Amino acid sequence: MPLDIDMTSWIIHVTMLVLSVFIGSTEGKRDRMLYCSACRAIVDELNYSIGQVDPKQTINVGSFRLNPDGTMKDKKIPFARSETHLSELLDGVCGSMSDYALHVDPDTKQKRYMRFAPRSSGEVGDFPDFKNFQFDGPEAANALKFACESLVEELEDDIISLFSQTAVNVVDKLCSSVSDYCADAKLQNDEL
Repeated sequence: MPLDIDMTSWIIHVTMLVLSVFIGSTEGKRDRMLYCSACRAIVDELNYSIGQVDPKQTINVGSFRLNPDGTMKDKKIPFARSETHLSELLDGVCGSMSDYALHVDPDTKQKRYMRFAPRSSGEVGDFPDFKNFQFDGPEAANALKFACESLVEELEDDIISLFSQTAVNVVDKLCSSVSDYCADAKLQNDEL
């Protein structure tokens, strides 16, 4: 009888070990091209949205408590790059992922998601060459939207920090240095 209990225990342990290895290996793998494209799209969409805000518009930030002398210490910062505005933009940024499709560079055959839909304020000549895009239906757009939502959830603080500081090369900093999805040399070569 003790042999049966030991054998059962051993089988359970081995099964758990195999399952944990299998789950761990499938859980951590993300499509680097998809997530790099999503990261670049987030930066592109946020830059565009920030650029649409009147630069003269400001918001009060700081403490709203009265000082002993009866004054209130606050300061005005540009609204476009305020944490409040950036948080609002992040809430809706992934909704624009349906304006992106898989693009295959005709020379290098490199694949990445790029914006194909012109912006509402764009000029008539802003239409891209559609022959290099692959429109794979809603599944592809949903995959990009899911990647976008995952990145926003993971990197929200970093995104707000970089955009509130008006950092240069946000794409490189966020998508290569912070998230590491575009760190691969073949994914870095173009700026959106």
